[in-house]
Amino acid sequence: MNRSKLVFWLVFVITTTGLWAQNAVVTGVVFDEDQKPLANVNVRVGEIGTSTDENGFYKIEIIAEKKTSITFSHIGHKEIVLNDLILNTNETFEFNPILNTKVVQMDEVEVTPLGRKTVEGITTISPEVVRKIPGANAGVENLLKLLPGVSFNNELSTQYNVRGGNFDENLVYINGIEVYRPFLIRSAQQEGFSFINSSMVANVDFSAGGFQAKYGDKLSSVLDITYKIPSSYALQVDGSLLGAGLTLETTSSDNSFTSISGIRYRNNSLLVNTQQTQSNFQPSFLDAQSFLKYHFSKKWNMSFLGNFSLNDYQNEPISRQTNFGSLLEPRALVVEYEGNENNKYQTEFAALQAQFNPNQDIQLGLTSSVYHTAEEEFSDVIAEYELGDVDTNLGSENFGEIINPGSAGGQIIRARNQLDILIFNISHKGRIKKDNSSLQWGLKYTFEDVRDDLRESEFLDSAGFFIRPNTPEFINNQPAEPFDGDIVPFESARARNFVSTNRISGFLQYDKNTTWGNTNIYYNFGIRAQYWSLSGEDIVSNSQFLVSPRAQLALKPDWEKDMLFRLAIGSYQQPPFYRELRDINGLVNPEVEAQKSIHIVLGNEYSFNLWDRPFRLTSEAYYKNLYNINTYTLEDVRIRYRANNKAEAYAYGIDFRLNGTLLPGEESWLSIGYLKTEENQNGRGFISRPSDQRLKLGILFQDHMPTIPNLKLYVNLVYNTGVPGGSPNNADPYNFQNRLRDYRRADLGISYIFVDNQNQYPRGHWLHRFKNFNVGFEIFNLFNNQNSITNTWVRDVETQRQFAIPNFLTSRILNLKFGLKF
Repeated sequence: MNRSKLVFWLVFVITTTGLWAQNAVVTGVVFDEDQKPLANVNVRVGEIGTSTDENGFYKIEIIAEKKTSITFSHIGHKEIVLNDLILNTNETFEFNPILNTKVVQMDEVEVTPLGRKTVEGITTISPEVVRKIPGANAGVENLLKLLPGVSFNNELSTQYNVRGGNFDENLVYINGIEVYRPFLIRSAQQEGFSFINSSMVANVDFSAGGFQAKYGDKLSSVLDITYKIPSSYALQVDGSLLGAGLTLETTSSDNSFTSISGIRYRNNSLLVNTQQTQSNFQPSFLDAQSFLKYHFSKKWNMSFLGNFSLNDYQNEPISRQTNFGSLLEPRALVVEYEGNENNKYQTEFAALQAQFNPNQDIQLGLTSSVYHTAEEEFSDVIAEYELGDVDTNLGSENFGEIINPGSAGGQIIRARNQLDILIFNISHKGRIKKDNSSLQWGLKYTFEDVRDDLRESEFLDSAGFFIRPNTPEFINNQPAEPFDGDIVPFESARARNFVSTNRISGFLQYDKNTTWGNTNIYYNFGIRAQYWSLSGEDIVSNSQFLVSPRAQLALKPDWEKDMLFRLAIGSYQQPPFYRELRDINGLVNPEVEAQKSIHIVLGNEYSFNLWDRPFRLTSEAYYKNLYNINTYTLEDVRIRYRANNKAEAYAYGIDFRLNGTLLPGEESWLSIGYLKTEENQNGRGFISRPSDQRLKLGILFQDHMPTIPNLKLYVNLVYNTGVPGGSPNNADPYNFQNRLRDYRRADLGISYIFVDNQNQYPRGHWLHRFKNFNVGFEIFNLFNNQNSITNTWVRDVETQRQFAIPNFLTSRILNLKFGLKF
């Protein structure tokens, strides 16, 4: 099928839609104060009602496209009223209320088909959308990359940049516990899974800046994930040509103990073997994770979160040909390889939480966690390259091959890197609520122990002689005159570092909801503080004390138009982790201090009806003033810091997101963002930062066939303008400001839903045993765009020019998949 037919078919499917039923479904589990499922709860919608079963589960139909109130009541508990709920035709909405001992009116957070409308500047994403949308690395991060302000140019990686920041500036929490990633990974091909298991997710919250003081000390963003608390037994199996996953949910007979566990396996050979480098490639990834919770009484409970992951990357490259240049001057790089690389990243994580709630207004928690990673990078790769013109004569036997080779050379890359990191955390958090206000606090101690053995080198051989580093002791007139000297690598890093860090951090935050005339007002004030100290072998100890005040204000006027205005301002300071302390040569600089920034974010949410369907337009303008910046270079997903604080920077932009339900029960959205970020190194003037991705366009579209409503279609499209392409061998970035080509990608998924919440079968039917059953296929990179992530720099010996050879990503790929849930 050629590209024009694909476009026609896609447009036809998207435009052939229709309306079916006029009802929607609300379903979920009702919990008591101890978060145990509650049976025999009355659920009423006007004169229509139902009740929860022994597992607290309920399901009720409501009239779509109009405001509806649902009342939950139970003997011994006061009722909960969910007001002004508007759902779309055929939509299924999940709502899991907690019945307390006094009336709770759900008016602080408005629930609509587009998610929760919050005053805190948090974007909420439906877990079901996360699990449906196709992507080469599907999951939560796959959806984040469709949001404005979030940029990337590598579909194989779960890493992402937010509003001019880098990968290391993003906070990730699961159930309030900070989680970590492997550190040595230098290529997205070596990356398997996100820490987050999408099949276990119950709630996804994301903030792209201006977040509250209760979150940690990073410069860019926070991703806050909540895992499920099962109410009954369930087994889910997912599989595709890329791998498989299994998720088990259990609960005890009295619902005092619940567990959800998942195991995942993935092999990226299908994706990476479509790239231009031919290789014997076996990248395999294994991940196992569990979340267990036990209720000792109505007042206190304990939970455990554990994870084990293994990334085993084995690669034996064979050859590569990359064509580049222009139509008038086409050129090509041909490389023949010998050797192999074997990289392994093994991580273990365990966290234990205890929560004590003496009454419904006081919450007290204690958390302890341990993270350990053992990482190895062993490689010996010899590359012999040839650079020349390309034969463009269609009738030639050598069409597409190199003719008139201009230069030849060789490269030897050797690495023996070993890293062992142990991180221990213990923290306490508390909250007191009174009327429409609350006070939150927290205190955390962190110990980091790092043992790093870095040994890597690169030798360059051109025209029969080794190229030495461009340093004074090697300046010579070779080959015109003989030069005696040792053979040394053109670039190398050799270091052995033993570093430990102690951190004590805390926060205090006050929140309040109030009114001023007919205007609802929400505000919070908070302050974070951190003291950290660094020590280690042959390292001069260093310490620093930081204070970061933050505030948010939200106004919801009593206007005919549904408007919400937000303002956030705050100080964000990121103390260096080990990677930020290590310079390009592998040496630790103990004098590196925290990077600092000031966030100013002004936002608006406008909710309205269009074509009798709900829509929401979210707009945010932001400015970030950054100073004490630690500059870095980016090689694929590997960040190499210069371990200094010798730059200042800024980032500003504006983001728009229009989300709504173009079709009954199917949310779609359009995201547009503009960003500009530059840095000034040592007073030399402002240049673009590595993350300066100016324009972002993201589209998520969900559809179904009018005549076959169980046939679902999911499309995500991304367009990002190119980022700076970097500099060769860490050369002066002021001399290399070329950009990579624009990133364009479309992924398509089609599934047939045999069973889900709306499609159940009677007892005796072979599909009755399934809670969910679907099969389908995905087409990654639908239009087969050639996207590049970085450049390989190749030196022409004759002219001494260096050419930026693009490293292209994945081409069009077909993937088959299925999902079962019992």
